Amino acid sequence: MTENNKLIFENYRADIEACLKTLFLDKPEYQKAVCDAMEYSLMAGGKRIRPVLTLEFCRMCGGDPSAVTDIACTLEMIHTFSLIHDDLPCMDNDDFRRGRPSCHKQFNEALALLAGDALNTLPFEIIAKKAVKQEISFETAVKVAGVLAESVGVNGMIGGQVIDMDSENKTISIDELNLLQSLKTGALIKASCKIGCILGGRDDLCEAAGEYADSLGRAFQIIDDILDVKGSFEELGKPIGSDEEQNKSTYVSLMGLERAEAEARRLTAEAVRSLDAFDNSGFLKDLTEYLLIRKN
Repeated sequence: MTENNKLIFENYRADIEACLKTLFLDKPEYQKAVCDAMEYSLMAGGKRIRPVLTLEFCRMCGGDPSAVTDIACTLEMIHTFSLIHDDLPCMDNDDFRRGRPSCHKQFNEALALLAGDALNTLPFEIIAKKAVKQEISFETAVKVAGVLAESVGVNGMIGGQVIDMDSENKTISIDELNLLQSLKTGALIKASCKIGCILGGRDDLCEAAGEYADSLGRAFQIIDDILDVKGSFEELGKPIGSDEEQNKSTYVSLMGLERAEAEARRLTAEAVRSLDAFDNSGFLKDLTEYLLIRKN
């Protein structure tokens, strides 16, 4: 990325981090343990790509990103909930996440489960309260909540996780893998972009944002699959080769490394072209191309 775009990205991230920290300033005495588990996973780092997408689409649609940082952060809460649950022994059984013990290893399985549940419901409380305070309209709140809920449910991440579990120890087709990842990974990325349009008052651009997100989401997952083969624990913060150990079909296992890399490049270019529907999209185009060469 250009130096100016790096600064924009870091400013977004700083605002997101500051907003997330406010969630844990006052922990109830009897619920402190689960709040600690939520904070542990939510504040473990990460690129914060999903809330950044929400804020940037809001800006490109003529809205004020600084007025909706809290709503953008709800996308990170949902993402973190999914990571906590993915790591559980009944799912992927991963001991590390972002270079630290997974939530269920740092605390215990029950607290990790409840921390994930709490991070899954808190976003809707935040959205509702923002409408009650008249900081957004009730209509906007309903639209945002609807898009977010759909991205989590059986037509989103949960549905994708079910297909993922059913696909272990078997070879699936590229079409089946595309469906799996469009739900498990892509749905929340698409929600991030569409919610930004809604918050910016341009519902009419949700379809264009969705087209961008479809390409970006698949490219993002292909790079994840490539990094699981070519990356390192130091860069990824978790063991590499876990997909192969669990005998999962991935873009690398089905297409081979070179074809997967070529497909990631093609989808990234497709995503960048789709941003022509938006004014002042230079930063997001640059960020999209950067995500193609990321190391974690």
